[in-house]
Amino acid sequence: MESMRRIRRAIVSVSDKRGLVPFASALASTDAQILSTGGTAAHLRAAEVPVREIREVSGFPEMLGGRVRTLHPLLFGGILARRGVASDREEMDVFGIPPIDLVLVNFYPFAETIARAGAAGEEIVESIDIGGPSLLRAAAKNFEDVAVLFHPDQYEPFLARLRSDEGVPLAERRALAARAFRYVADYDERILAWFERDASGALPDPFHLAGSLRRALRYGENPHQTAAWYERAGSSHRFEALQGKELSYNNLADADAAWRLLAEFESPAAVIVKHGNPCGAALGADAPAAFRAALSTDPLSAFGGIVAVNAPVGEALASEWEKIFLEVVLAPDFETEALRCLGKKKNLRLVRVSANPSPGPSREVRFLADGFLVQSLDDLCINDETWRVATERKPTEEEMRDARFAWRTAKHVRSNAIVLARGERTVGIGAGQMSRVDSTLLAIEKARRAGIETSGAVLASDGFFPFPDSVERAHEAGVSVFVQPGGSIRDEEVFAAANRLGAAMILTGARHFRH
Repeated sequence: MESMRRIRRAIVSVSDKRGLVPFASALASTDAQILSTGGTAAHLRAAEVPVREIREVSGFPEMLGGRVRTLHPLLFGGILARRGVASDREEMDVFGIPPIDLVLVNFYPFAETIARAGAAGEEIVESIDIGGPSLLRAAAKNFEDVAVLFHPDQYEPFLARLRSDEGVPLAERRALAARAFRYVADYDERILAWFERDASGALPDPFHLAGSLRRALRYGENPHQTAAWYERAGSSHRFEALQGKELSYNNLADADAAWRLLAEFESPAAVIVKHGNPCGAALGADAPAAFRAALSTDPLSAFGGIVAVNAPVGEALASEWEKIFLEVVLAPDFETEALRCLGKKKNLRLVRVSANPSPGPSREVRFLADGFLVQSLDDLCINDETWRVATERKPTEEEMRDARFAWRTAKHVRSNAIVLARGERTVGIGAGQMSRVDSTLLAIEKARRAGIETSGAVLASDGFFPFPDSVERAHEAGVSVFVQPGGSIRDEEVFAAANRLGAAMILTGARHFRH
């Protein structure tokens, strides 16, 4: 069939019943016979839409507690039979198989079930649909003769096509089939994610990557790149936009980076991110104090940046944000006065971050020209009890506090990463340089430009020091404590340099490269 102008018989079985009655009524008005399962049939019957239950056609009742409803050759034969193949038509006649021209099915709400608090394993397993995906796959496979639908947003365009002189052309039925297969694949991926939720760190073969479109974006990193925001299988929304322009690709990437760093801290904290790197981070007595300290690290880079705080935003902090240009601010909540104050900046994007989002992804993916790389997240818990001091001088308690803060921050800075900190706030940050000494010099220069004293600062390095040069140059700027993984073949040379300079050096035993 090149086009489809008549639906003689349709299978309709849906969990999502939005818009179903008008659509089914329109079908019935064309004398199409509607076959359905128990719940959907009852819903249509209550709306006085003519419907026939599938069991009347198959001759079998729903059985096994509803697990078997549509799995029958009379139904699948009617869907899969090729109208242009003589042998298929002959078999349909022999076995009395009625042709099915349309399949409208959506599935048990598996994702909603696992998201509901208190859902038990048995309930979750029973929400795995078997017949629905099978019907949809069968109809999609035979797209040349059968149309397939699964979502209410497809109803009106489909009816409009059906009423037109052209009918539903083959190309459109093929596109509907492709969309149906994507729907099935996404559903299966959500089920797989649930089954693998407690899996070990071993990576599976094959590796599946799937997500549902949340929103098309205006463009990607640059205006000539297309982009979209997808939601991974099994997740719940974390970012809720309250005002401002739509979040862009770069906004979302930076917002995610900011919130990941902020999650390292339990005390009131503020983080400012620009182009994927923190340009300021600090702890404070409260959120406004933390923000002021974070901003002072690099106010120039903070212009047009992303700010995240881990406490509700009040009027005091909102008034701070009124004074500077920011793209996005993120917080667990915003008080009424803060919303009123920030509402004057119409383009400023305010984002509420869920306090209890679904667990983040357990793996990261990076695409290559001919494939992709997969790794587990760098979610290593920072445990300073395992740290070792490699020098004669030991750090003070105050220096240890700064060491912990600097190390947590360095984990979220692009390699080679150097973070200078004092008083649990960043003093200078060197990110993404090709050599570690360049990152060290950049962090020192950033501090000097901002007028911040580096004397007495702690330096955290995401990787080991291959030579003593970074230690020597930082010490010239007044740095007295170093935190690094250790593991270089020149470790002893580096330790000796620190001892010669009277500095303390802490070894964490773990690195945090972020390329």
